[in-house]
Parts: sequence; C-alpha cells; structure tokens
Amino acid sequence: MSAASPSSSPASPTSEGDHELLVACLCAAWCRTCDTYRDDFAALRQLHPRARFLWVDIEDDSELVDDLEVETFPTLLIGQGERLCFIGPVLPGPAAAQRLIQAAEENPAMSAASPSAPAGTTAAAQALLARLRQSC
Repeated sequence: MSAASPSSSPASPTSEGDHELLVACLCAAWCRTCDTYRDDFAALRQLHPRARFLWVDIEDDSELVDDLEVETFPTLLIGQGERLCFIGPVLPGPAAAQRLIQAAEENPAMSAASPSAPAGTTAAAQALLARLRQSC
C-alpha cells in the first residue's frame, strides 16, 4: 500500500485527533530519487500505522506547498498535531526517516528545522502543516 497523496485521497479518521503524527514527503514527479524513495516511504507507513503519511508533489500540490522552498529531495515534514517537529531533506532510504519519526513520537520538544534547511523554512513549513491537516 502506498502513502496517500493530498490530491488523490481524503483524510482518514484518527482516534488521536489533534495529536496525530503527520509525515509528509515533499517530492516532484520529475525527481528520480523520489521515485526510488516512494517504496521506502510506503514501508515506513507500515511501521507506523497510527501516523498519517502523505506524498506531496510540490508542483501538482503547489496550492498547498505555497511559498515553501523545497530545494533537495526527498524532504520530510513531520508534525505532531499543530506542532512542527521536523522539516528538511533526508537521505534516500528508510533509516534516517525512521529515526526522525521515532524521535517525533518520543520527544515532544523536538526542534522544527534541520540545520541544513534554508532560512525562513520553519514558518513556511508550519503554515504547510496547518494546510495539510485541514485539506488532507
């Protein structure tokens, strides 16, 4: 089973409501790295069945992405309810994302942006998290 896409799937109900963990992979259809990462992302979804996983194409879903600049693929956005836990690029393969997801689940004080995220990313990512929670 693959991860949901904002442009193709409605939000699934969750028992955790406002505290739901949301993991969004920000990619592009033309990106070959994203193509290979899609299976890893689906595997992560299987490991974390209580989280909501979204595959966000930055061009197809540009109205959601808005002014967030995504320069490196894949980029993950992880939020717990309204709180942005992480935004930044990850190495292809499931290991780095697995560690980030687990840290977000276990550490409520996890910081939002990776050290390599461009300046201004956190505010734009926080806005994207809110839009994803409302739209997807």
